[in-house]
Amino acid sequence: MKLNSLRGMQDILPEESHVWQHIEENARGLLELYNYNEIRPPILEQAELFLRSIGEDTDIVEKEMYIFNDKKGRRVALRPEGTASVVRAYIQNSLFNNPSPQKFYYIGPMFRYERPQKGRLRQFHQIGVECFGIAAPSVEAEMLWILKQFFKKLNLKNLTYEINSLGCKKCRPSYKESLFNFLNHKIENLCSDCQRRFVKNPLRVLDCKVPGCREVLKDVPVMIDFLCNDCKTHFFGFQKELEDYEIKYSVNPHIVRGLDYYTGTVFEVTTTMLGAQNAVAAGGRYDDLVGYFGGPKTPAAGFAIGMERLVELSKDNLSIESKKPIVYVAYAGKGLDREVKRVISEIRKEGFIAERAYEDISLKNQLKKADKLGVEWVIIVGEEEIKSSLYKWKKMKEGTQGEAGLEEIIKLLREGR
Repeated sequence: MKLNSLRGMQDILPEESHVWQHIEENARGLLELYNYNEIRPPILEQAELFLRSIGEDTDIVEKEMYIFNDKKGRRVALRPEGTASVVRAYIQNSLFNNPSPQKFYYIGPMFRYERPQKGRLRQFHQIGVECFGIAAPSVEAEMLWILKQFFKKLNLKNLTYEINSLGCKKCRPSYKESLFNFLNHKIENLCSDCQRRFVKNPLRVLDCKVPGCREVLKDVPVMIDFLCNDCKTHFFGFQKELEDYEIKYSVNPHIVRGLDYYTGTVFEVTTTMLGAQNAVAAGGRYDDLVGYFGGPKTPAAGFAIGMERLVELSKDNLSIESKKPIVYVAYAGKGLDREVKRVISEIRKEGFIAERAYEDISLKNQLKKADKLGVEWVIIVGEEEIKSSLYKWKKMKEGTQGEAGLEEIIKLLREGR
């Protein structure tokens, strides 16, 4: 029986994994400059963690979460996003006792049962960032600056930075009332999901992607017109910070994000290069979430970058070559395996990727293998070479060859690096 990967779960093969590695290495290097430290939460969590934080009326919880009972009957879930897990770790490990800000990043897979399409899979990967303990808008502004620097490193263009504010507990009730009144006369034009959401949480209607609902929402009241003085001050301060960073942005009052825990600032980075799935990164502030889960009241903000979309954008923008062997150590004769091991070990110690023949084959076939691998150098070990401590070398592309001691050969490799 032929077994294939599950729908929406893809293999990342060696010919593409070097692009992933390049992106991840750049992300780690940049984030650590800003004092973000890596955290690695588990992939499997109690389902309640996501049900409560994301919101039971969201599409993620209603339709997309992988939830099941484990062998002890506990209700568990594959994580659909990273923030809730980091908040749980922050509280469980009492990280709030450490000096603020506490800044974390993570890289890893997330799971949502969606209809697979370009840029959206059931197992997908994110680079996520979370910052705890700072209420000032400088945190969100710096996050957008980090994103801008990161995308610049990856040579990404045609990006748009959009921002909005979702208000707080003080100003959101009056907006909800206005939204309820607006939708109440149009409920028959909404999809069945939105008709149900309208009763439970009318804000969730704003996140619907159904064309008919989008048409109904064209003239919907926007939260930004209902902000209290504190939220207005924060949002204007955020915009001032972005101007200091010289980040061009636009205010999009229709950004609501698909997660209930957001308060205040939200933002998205979008592109025109990916069709319908146009968001490359998104995030915002979630000042109530730590307290909601029993921790001390802690301001917090974060963002996540979709890796699959980033790889898709980066493949054509970056000339990244996959890593391949530079040196092939061949042997000419019998009983030379120990010397081949010694020579290749010394070459690898110097940081050069090296390969050898593991089976008993002719020198001619070894050279054919070396050619297929595309190596730059071949070093040949033979009985005479062992006696004289001089090894034949051949530079494959140029066709040049010679004889030298191992130290001299390593010197030649360094010079050609």
